[in-house]
Amino acid sequence: MAQESGIRVLIAKVGLDGHDRGVKIVARTLRDAGMDVIYTGLHRTPEEVVEAAVQEDVDVIGVSILSGAHMTVFPRILNSLKERGADDILVVGGGVIPDDEVRQLKTSASRRSCCRTRRPMQSSRWCVESSPSVAHARAVPKSS
Repeated sequence: MAQESGIRVLIAKVGLDGHDRGVKIVARTLRDAGMDVIYTGLHRTPEEVVEAAVQEDVDVIGVSILSGAHMTVFPRILNSLKERGADDILVVGGGVIPDDEVRQLKTSASRRSCCRTRRPMQSSRWCVESSPSVAHARAVPKSS
């Protein structure tokens, strides 16, 4: 029988966006829900985020972006994950993202998700916990 493991989440602020209060609150909310949360800090590149996610063996990458660069940042993260053979990592994002662009990002992300709602604390936890890829990650022990 497989042993359940905790959900590992990497939280990142990408680019020149320096507004980090919200992302820290989301990180704390996920931590308080029992998830293992790693915060990369400010001003990371998409490639740095993916490198950290691979090194930390995370189940989820959460990206907060308020700079308006989401249509560039998310595809770079997804492409970098694919190049590293790590495209099974769920990618979620939030910030100032217009509805039509959320739809475009969801369409281009295949099975990975992009969630955004008006209630980030409740939706962040729900989005991560309800993802089929995260549910699978919790049921299958990490290899050593």
